[in-house]
Amino acid sequence: MELIEGFAEKAIASGAFQPMDKIYVMNKIRALVGDEDAEAQLDTPLASQLVELAVQRGKIEDGQTAREILNDQLYDLLTPTPAKVNGTFWQKHEQSPQQATDWFYDLCTSNDYVKVSAIKKNIEFTKKVNDGNELEITINLSKPEKDPKAIAAAAHDTQKKYPQCALCMENEGYLGRLGHAARSNHRIVRMTIGGKQWGFQYSPYAYFHEHCIFLDAKHEPMEINQQTLINLIEIEKQLPHYFVGSNADLPIVGGSMLAHEHYQGGRHAFPMMKAPIKQELSFKDYPDVKAGIVDWPMSDIRLETTDQLALINLGTHIMKNWNDYSDPALSIVATGQDGTCHHTVTPIMHREGETFVLDLVLRDNNTSDEYPLGIFHPHEKLWHIKKENIGLIEVMGRAILPARLKVELEEVKKFWLNEDNQIAPAHLPWAQEVAARRDITSANVEAVLEEELAQVFSDVLEDAGVFKRTDEGDAGWQRFIEQL
Repeated sequence: MELIEGFAEKAIASGAFQPMDKIYVMNKIRALVGDEDAEAQLDTPLASQLVELAVQRGKIEDGQTAREILNDQLYDLLTPTPAKVNGTFWQKHEQSPQQATDWFYDLCTSNDYVKVSAIKKNIEFTKKVNDGNELEITINLSKPEKDPKAIAAAAHDTQKKYPQCALCMENEGYLGRLGHAARSNHRIVRMTIGGKQWGFQYSPYAYFHEHCIFLDAKHEPMEINQQTLINLIEIEKQLPHYFVGSNADLPIVGGSMLAHEHYQGGRHAFPMMKAPIKQELSFKDYPDVKAGIVDWPMSDIRLETTDQLALINLGTHIMKNWNDYSDPALSIVATGQDGTCHHTVTPIMHREGETFVLDLVLRDNNTSDEYPLGIFHPHEKLWHIKKENIGLIEVMGRAILPARLKVELEEVKKFWLNEDNQIAPAHLPWAQEVAARRDITSANVEAVLEEELAQVFSDVLEDAGVFKRTDEGDAGWQRFIEQL
């Protein structure tokens, strides 16, 4: 099979073009990789072969950014226009929301926007920890390291950016540049949420099945308030088979993209969603809302009801109370001496039939001399595994751990087996403590590593919880609930 001709036929088969367009499409490809066709290899994606061809012919430089840009330009030829994508999505949505997302997700994987082959490199497992909960552990190996040339360019770049950030609508079809990902094959479904235009897209380097992003059409900062709950309900009404949630809107406890209002969602049941209620709550003004404190390392109030208005009003009541609530005995302080707000929530919603289930996870981003990165943030003894912010996905019990651990933990296993090793000094106290209480052999070393890694993540979540699972923490919960 000829390479250029084969890719043109693939573009036609995708539905983006008609058979009569074949010469036109082949010339589009030739403009990118050179005129002469070449023989295709059967065991390598055609787009990857075309990128190599372009490098060999000097059409692009042999660099990470240039390769990504060309790859996505080629896959753009397999992708319908945004208007066609939106038309098809909403036509299918009339039949079934799941049918619509199935079609859109398949499009975004087949056109290489969702990097399936890269995502498969991630390490994933699920383990039960001491409190009885199961936690999901992932070591993220899919997202590529930043291009060194892009890092160097960014150090001297003071120009105003277009697109303004990686979430902006303007990324749809954007060519890409040093420091800004290629997005030629990117498509966004338009939605109306809260009376405003929003976008719905999938995440290129998904952390779970059908990981998607809902983004405000305007580049404006994240904010958690009553409108957030209204928006989450409206998304759930349109896509009832997905969960949706928001990162907190403050540094330390929030996500990495506070400048652009957005939520995350997808088709995954997280450990927190399966955790039971440990204390039932009742609110006399909301008799139709089932409420309770969740048996979870972080501090979570769950509300369940079919009454959307009651859910919004009670959820808002809890958020407003938490925003002003302090308990200095537990280092919980709502407002700093300079008037800075330190309280917010991580709100997460899913559906169980006609019932809306809202989890409100209480967050506090105070720091202290003892905990300069955050009082309710992973503490220093856990940094060898997790130092980064605890965002929405991790709140729900799915750890996103850094790629460095893949190599570092191999050395930990060697240490446990008394083999020659180069264990990192940061891991040594933990490795010694585990070795002292466990009988580790070559037969069980992998299982021990997974179990102990999951337990560290459980400890990370405990650190991030504002009401600890202690007698003092339980008493603190009761003080907060009473004033609610």
